[in-house]
Amino acid sequence: MFKNYFKIAFRNLVRTKTFSFINITGLVMGMSCCMLICLWIYNEVTFDKFHQNRATIYQAYNRTTLDGKLFCWNATPKPLAAALKQDYPGIANTCRTSYTTFVTVAGEKKISSKGMFVDTTFLNMFTFPLLKGNINTLLSDPYVMVVTEKMAKKMFGTTDVIDKMIGIDGQNFKITGVLKDLPINSTFDFEYLLSWFYLKAKGYDGQYWGDNSIYTFVQLAPNVAEATMDARIKDVTRKHSNGEMPIDVFLHPMSKWHLYSKFEDGKIAGGRIEIVRMFGFIAIFILLIACINFMNLSTARSEKRAKEVGIRKVVGAMKKSLISQFLIESILLTTIAGILSIILVFIILPAFNHLINQELTLPYNSILFWTVLVAFILFTGMLAGSYPAFFLSSFNPAGIFRGSFKKLKGAVSPRKVLVVLQFCISIILIISTVIVIRQLDYARNRNAGFTGDLVMYHSLNAELWKNRDVVRNELIAAGLASSVTATNAKLTQQYSSTWGIFWRGKPEKDNTIFERKAEDGGLVKTAGLKLIQGRDIDLVNFPSDSSAVLLNETALKIMGFKNPIGEIVKDNDREYHVIGVFGDIIFDSPYENAAPVLLTGPKFTELGILNIKLAPAADVVKQVQQIEKIYAKYCPSYPFEYHFVNEDHAKKFEDMQRTARLTTLFAILTIFISCLGLFGLASYIAEGRIKEIGIRKILGASTAKIIKLLTKDFIVLVVIAFIIAGPIAWYAMHQWLQGYAYRIGIDWWIFAGAGVLVIMISMITTGYHAYKATLTNPVKSLKAE
Repeated sequence: MFKNYFKIAFRNLVRTKTFSFINITGLVMGMSCCMLICLWIYNEVTFDKFHQNRATIYQAYNRTTLDGKLFCWNATPKPLAAALKQDYPGIANTCRTSYTTFVTVAGEKKISSKGMFVDTTFLNMFTFPLLKGNINTLLSDPYVMVVTEKMAKKMFGTTDVIDKMIGIDGQNFKITGVLKDLPINSTFDFEYLLSWFYLKAKGYDGQYWGDNSIYTFVQLAPNVAEATMDARIKDVTRKHSNGEMPIDVFLHPMSKWHLYSKFEDGKIAGGRIEIVRMFGFIAIFILLIACINFMNLSTARSEKRAKEVGIRKVVGAMKKSLISQFLIESILLTTIAGILSIILVFIILPAFNHLINQELTLPYNSILFWTVLVAFILFTGMLAGSYPAFFLSSFNPAGIFRGSFKKLKGAVSPRKVLVVLQFCISIILIISTVIVIRQLDYARNRNAGFTGDLVMYHSLNAELWKNRDVVRNELIAAGLASSVTATNAKLTQQYSSTWGIFWRGKPEKDNTIFERKAEDGGLVKTAGLKLIQGRDIDLVNFPSDSSAVLLNETALKIMGFKNPIGEIVKDNDREYHVIGVFGDIIFDSPYENAAPVLLTGPKFTELGILNIKLAPAADVVKQVQQIEKIYAKYCPSYPFEYHFVNEDHAKKFEDMQRTARLTTLFAILTIFISCLGLFGLASYIAEGRIKEIGIRKILGASTAKIIKLLTKDFIVLVVIAFIIAGPIAWYAMHQWLQGYAYRIGIDWWIFAGAGVLVIMISMITTGYHAYKATLTNPVKSLKAE
């Protein structure tokens, strides 16, 4: 029986080439998009799941009331881990981590690499497979390190590197272990590990509970509940700071690190899960649109299959067998489409990876992958073929042979509902895409408060720190730079913040968070800041400027000074005198409101970045090469690794840019798939009304009237879809925009433009077949069969 079904299905496939091509093309595109999105979603939801202890691992977070709201952050004090392990039963293990970037040296090779300081417990808590070395002694000494396969090959060209030496920070470190390269879905990102004992040896393992500068991780004992431990450790910071730090400590589970990292008013409020859900819905919508195409085209062909159904029923075919036959036809089509989709995904996956900046792969060796793929094809085939199968199998033989069999007519029919649903989805995606792009442009065109196009920076390594004044003078004397300033952090980075700022007249319960950045003079000129009052820090002419401070406009507004110059501002126990006011600057997220900023002298802060404002030049590449020569003269032990400030600022938009590109791509594909189905549907409807068109032409109907007759029903359906989709799109995007303090408004023209665009596309799609039908000779169309 099934063999006969497949024969009939294959014959119908070959006989109706146009129908098969349109259906297979729509299904291939829909299934391919769905597969790509599902690969990306799978990668997102499986972050950190390779850790064997993931169910019991947590990250310690701080929570306190700031500006009347509960504020959460994951930077913690260095002594927290030891206190938790020692004082709270139920905590099986703790470890601390701190990212770092050093120039690693091996022979003549000098490379800047990303590493991490960790406690010896790190590799016991987290599952990073060890290829070589003894896990119990890997990081037991201050001057040892563990490298990844990638790092080993980068430095030595081989993974056989145990006991080899790498120079870091003027000190030789012995390699004691080699780790397998990190999975792409890992929260941690490092090329080598250094022991926390090294920080102790350097005197950087401070015990001050107000210094939140590292990350603390906790592993709970089996059967210890998160809520129970949260209640126990809540006051740990208060206890060890004698109540000076009004901070609660709580645990954030590993299962939520990647997708649920956004907190509002002390509670989880989402995060990356919002993007995952959005693209999950897009995948479902695209597949649904492809299936709707199949349903509509299959039911549109009902008249051609009616006699076949009638004859089968007359000779004894049961409804169940007819349903099986039509479902098998659908599954055959989706199987062909599925095979073509796998081939297409394989071809376009590299381009898709480039678009999303990831390295996704098709897991061909996984039985689970092929099982899911087969289930996906069967599900798509059943979904696409379900309605046509039940519709076609319900025909009455008597009605068929009298010419009065069931047709989809009337004010409301399933086919019309499906078309409306199809275009609802398309319109929602178009509106959403436009709003995402506008929000991106709105933030990208925002005045950041500095000019970074000709500002390059370099980390202040030991040699550059020692020779920074000589390098600065030589760059300016050579006409390569107009200004050079050292700062404690990158211009585009929020490096240090505190609520421990005090000024004359400060309200008693005010705990506003201020961002801090330090400089050694001339940053206003170097970064192109807007100086509103006073002057910049100048250590040459005013040595006392080492403890001076400039306020930005937001900080001045909060402090309420009418004449700020000369006022005293205290940062905990550090005292600064105000010498100027500058315009607001966006150090961190371009989607947030400007924060209050203190730009201080270098007296209490270690500087780590050298910023160079390039002098105007016709050839910037040659200019950088000349700067490199000066650098090499004074810093021969370190590679010249510079960056431009404007490039760093542009990176802040990369995530939303990828979202905008993906939504644009899938919106275009959705419209294309919808119009592909509409194209086929219009073709069958025009073909079915060919005699009617011939009679109307004989009676004098014009081409325009006939085109209007054949297209108006489709246009009405698109208009209905727009009326339904508009409010849904507005609500969805209004909710999305609430996540950004600096955001656009939703303008009416976005909806109008989307509606006009979809109507025009549908008119062109259906109008083609309508116009083609009017060209048919009435004599030919009215011939008897």
